[in-house]
Amino acid sequence: MCLSKNKLIAEDLAYDNESFKTEHETLVTQFIDEQKNAYDSVMNDINSNGGGFLFVYSYGGTSKTFVWRTLSSKIRSHDDIILNDASSGITSLLLSGGRMTHSRFAIPLSLNEDSTCNISQGSDLVELIIRSKLII
Repeated sequence: MCLSKNKLIAEDLAYDNESFKTEHETLVTQFIDEQKNAYDSVMNDINSNGGGFLFVYSYGGTSKTFVWRTLSSKIRSHDDIILNDASSGITSLLLSGGRMTHSRFAIPLSLNEDSTCNISQGSDLVELIIRSKLII
């Protein structure tokens, strides 16, 4: 049970951790070598608190979403926060708690060279981003 006054954090910690643990145990056994390597790289970075950016590139239909789903279930099973965001509606629907990137991060729909995200310092969203173990 989350006692955070931050509604965004409380919502993101309101998952059934046991179901994610079971899901993770099932999914991780189905990896092929390339998927396992990507998963291990991300988890090693998270476990070492290394921070940084990782870029997973592959053609459509190569199971990137499967790797993301496995990472998500692992992180949530430990009562940690992962933000599953995508630029397309379909992908955001395939990830638990998935959201459209422009919605989550207040990115304007009409962009120009002066466009910025509308995230206020000290806001609940900032605290959520800081507490996140991973943003996909």
